[in-house]
Amino acid sequence: MQFGHFDDEAREYVITRPDTPRSWSNYLGSRLYGGIITQNAGGYSFYKSGGSGRVLRFRFNGVPQDEPGRFVYLRDDADGDFWSASWQPVGKPLCVEGEPAEGQQKSTVRHGLGYSIFHSSYRGIESEATYFIPEGQAFEYWSVKVTNTTDQPRTISVFSYAELANEWNYRQDLENLQYSQYVVVCEYKEGMIRRANSTRTAFAELWFGMAGAEPVGFDTDRDAFLGPYRTPSAPLAVERGECGGTQTVGDNACASIQARLELAPGETRHVIYMLGVGATDAEWDDRNGIVHRPGREILAEYGTPERVEEELAKIRETWRAFLAPLQVATPDSELNSMINVWHAYQTHMTFNWSRGVSLIEAGDRDGLGYRDTVQDMLAVTHAIPDAVRERLDMILTGQTAEGGAMPLVKPLTHRPGHEATPTVEQYRSDDPLWLPITVANFVYETGDLSYLDTVLPYADHGEATVFEHLRQAIQFSLDHLGANGLVQGLQADWNDCIQFGTTGESMFSTFLMANGCRIVAELAELSGRDEDAAWARSVLESLQPALEAAWDGEWYIRGISATGAKLGSDELDEGKIYLEPNVWAAISGVVPEARAIGAMDSVHERLFSEHGVALCAPAHTKEVPGVGLSLLVFPVGHKENGGIFCHANSWTIVAEGILGRGDRAYEYYRAYLPARYNDQAEIHQVEPYVYCQFTHGPESPRFGQARNPWLTGTASWTYIGVTQHILGIRPELAGLRIDPCLPEGWDGYQVTRRFRGMNLTINVVNELGVATGVKSVAVDGKAVELPDDERRGALVPVEALRDGAVLTVTMG
Repeated sequence: MQFGHFDDEAREYVITRPDTPRSWSNYLGSRLYGGIITQNAGGYSFYKSGGSGRVLRFRFNGVPQDEPGRFVYLRDDADGDFWSASWQPVGKPLCVEGEPAEGQQKSTVRHGLGYSIFHSSYRGIESEATYFIPEGQAFEYWSVKVTNTTDQPRTISVFSYAELANEWNYRQDLENLQYSQYVVVCEYKEGMIRRANSTRTAFAELWFGMAGAEPVGFDTDRDAFLGPYRTPSAPLAVERGECGGTQTVGDNACASIQARLELAPGETRHVIYMLGVGATDAEWDDRNGIVHRPGREILAEYGTPERVEEELAKIRETWRAFLAPLQVATPDSELNSMINVWHAYQTHMTFNWSRGVSLIEAGDRDGLGYRDTVQDMLAVTHAIPDAVRERLDMILTGQTAEGGAMPLVKPLTHRPGHEATPTVEQYRSDDPLWLPITVANFVYETGDLSYLDTVLPYADHGEATVFEHLRQAIQFSLDHLGANGLVQGLQADWNDCIQFGTTGESMFSTFLMANGCRIVAELAELSGRDEDAAWARSVLESLQPALEAAWDGEWYIRGISATGAKLGSDELDEGKIYLEPNVWAAISGVVPEARAIGAMDSVHERLFSEHGVALCAPAHTKEVPGVGLSLLVFPVGHKENGGIFCHANSWTIVAEGILGRGDRAYEYYRAYLPARYNDQAEIHQVEPYVYCQFTHGPESPRFGQARNPWLTGTASWTYIGVTQHILGIRPELAGLRIDPCLPEGWDGYQVTRRFRGMNLTINVVNELGVATGVKSVAVDGKAVELPDDERRGALVPVEALRDGAVLTVTMG
């Protein structure tokens, strides 16, 4: 079943049926003021933080779903019939194809990059509601056009409705009712609503106003607007045709302003609602260095149709520029739609919001998870290198002097050099080991080798160069090797549902450490640190006996408990094989190629399914001695217990790309590619334009249903898998390596790529139909002499490139 389609030219996903299996959402705004909006205008807004800066209230996992939100009601004052500009919350009978019959509403939604547009047609009245947050501003637009398409005059009342949070902190607002229900004051004065509260931690103000029509009514009391025992599907004020003029002190605030539009045949009126942070008639200081102008001034300046169009055009141009550094044209149109628009956009959202604000993450994790943040930078470095450097600097200061990392870094309160040192039991063994990958990616993308000499403080005490931070990450793992020579699992090792503790050992973290040694050695050689390079290589050599001992016959084990019990071994009835250590055996390049191929063949044979690769199999139903399996809380086939964890699936693309097996890399990619489910939305259920965290696995009765979209490491690593390992365009310090690993039937592709300020067009020609191998490269028609570095693909020296250059790459 299909509920929408990609419009690549407009960079939009068009939802033609808003009765989607689950909420299909979009992001608005920036890290200053952001929001989430669904296909039915549900969602919420927040100032700086989803957890501690809540503007609009939202009830997660609520019934009905998608409520509350940013709702606009339209009422025909001739007969009292009313509907909403989005299909819900009123929910008139929906026209799913053709023109609406009498009593039916036709509703389409265009989710764009940083905005969403809702088109509605009902009983001869068409509306277009556009929601977005202007660049650099702390307010949002609800821009509503209403058109009378009939040959008779119509009188249409328009009502806004937003349920305002009583407290910045979302938990205080929703749960601590003996407190939060008594702190709010919401009043109406001279056409604008002002919500104010003085809480335990801050004094907060919000404003709401309307332009384009004269207000004829208002309500600031939620319960009075909705009416007793009513929901947003049928507010009492809308039903009776007029607001009650209520002004709330305590209880629950809302923002409703009513306009009455007299529409001649064919006439369009434009009503603009605006909601923002600050006071209505005075400057407002957020006590963190930002002073906001009075809302009335902002309404007067921005509340015109011309300014709305101007600000929306800015949003579109900004995102065009963000996406321009890498665009592709391949034989796979769904890959193109994802990489060129939605996949790239999602990587920016994960960079912006980590795992903090979505319809799944309510805001409790009000900070940057260490491992997540380091990985999220990988996919956006080519597009926003300055922002990545700023974030990379900050996250490096979340590393402690002994080399471990704080599990969570809170940017708003982070104090490098003064944070408490975690206990060894609190560390996650993988956290600092992602740093070499991301630092190297930044250095190779920018060519700034001097970044390794940048001095940054540790989280708790002391300071070191960036390179020394990387070396200390390796040293931390060396200091925490177990009895079998593998890295101790500590609190967790990426898979938070397996606890090997301080005496058990993780094969995953061991391979990640080995990979880090390889990268650190390479960076050391490039930067003239010969002693450090020798040290990293010696560490890698010392790991070889432990790596060899971890081979289980056909794959690598997952780890060893303190009691000596193996996890991920053929000896077990459950959890025989795990995905993570086997993909990283191949990615790290530290085991014999035959072993890497054997491990990945076992992955394909035992873990792969039509919807992706399961994290383990068979799923667990009982404990393994000495291993903490908190994944047992999940039914078999769910999440870490045999589910298809899409983040880890992305590593299969990288691994098979490194091994040169294009068909298999592409097969894995297509298995969990959201766009391929566009015509099977009833199976996949979540948005077909963004990746999710996981899909229910083969052992689950919900097999194929996906969950937790948007904020997931799947976005970053899949982007790397496609662009750097299938398409094979990888930055190196000396230039750009072009190393395609293609599926059968691909005769070539084109990539436009920005690299160190140069805009390049790369045409890959594959007339022979090979999977890998580059025979020649020409730049602007002139053959390039390629260095023979005994590595697959072709390294095009940066000296051979120029802005506007066209590269022709012939495979063979």
